[in-house]
Amino acid sequence: MLRAIALPAFEDNYIWLLAPPCGEALVVDPGEPGPVLQAAADGLKPVAIVLTHHHADHVAGAAMLAARFGIPCHAPEDERITAATARVAHGDRVRVDALDVTLDVIGVPGHTLSHVAFHGAGHLFCGDTLFSLGCGRMFEGQPAQFLASLERLAALPADTAVCCGHEYTEANGRFSRAVEPDNPTRDQRLAQVQALRARGLPSLPSTLGSERDCNPFLRIDQPGLQASLTQHLGRPPRDRAEAFGALRQWKDTFKP
Repeated sequence: MLRAIALPAFEDNYIWLLAPPCGEALVVDPGEPGPVLQAAADGLKPVAIVLTHHHADHVAGAAMLAARFGIPCHAPEDERITAATARVAHGDRVRVDALDVTLDVIGVPGHTLSHVAFHGAGHLFCGDTLFSLGCGRMFEGQPAQFLASLERLAALPADTAVCCGHEYTEANGRFSRAVEPDNPTRDQRLAQVQALRARGLPSLPSTLGSERDCNPFLRIDQPGLQASLTQHLGRPPRDRAEAFGALRQWKDTFKP
């Protein structure tokens, strides 16, 4: 059975491996090679790399690892990603024969315009598009576009394991409490997160079912969140895209 392994990198990144308990492993977003090389020394064998977007903290180790292990690197159609040996776009599939797994490629523009996610074997590798209790900054996309990307991911099965690119859950939870104070399910999730982090463990993966219940960026139609946005804006949001954009902008400047 395949499992997702979170390898800490930099200050708060995760490089993900999809692997059985020992043997071959798919590498997701290696921003630096060291953690993957250590995992290989411990017995896992990288067989392929997938990249979600062009930011250096997700791709900078890919070229070295692809050359070291002689493996393919699947990446979005974006000339800023120079390590790619194969390009992918929405609707494509990546087959990893060594793991007997096929990943569906999902276009998720918003954080960056060429951002993709990979879904397969019950796991979602979503880079910096969807975080637990949050979402990425909107560097290149537009609110309606980013909202559509998140809702595309939210439509996947509820038990899908959400493997995000950063350990941001506690900070996202503080914002979630401010914008949707009355959400006991979210409070239970935060208590779980705090217990995990106190033991030095990742808060991830989450599940899509949990995110639908707890993540404010997937809940913009909820009355409590709409009331908070109305108070924040001084008027009701004109539409869902404006609600999402206002929520993301609020998060950008939020100080707990």
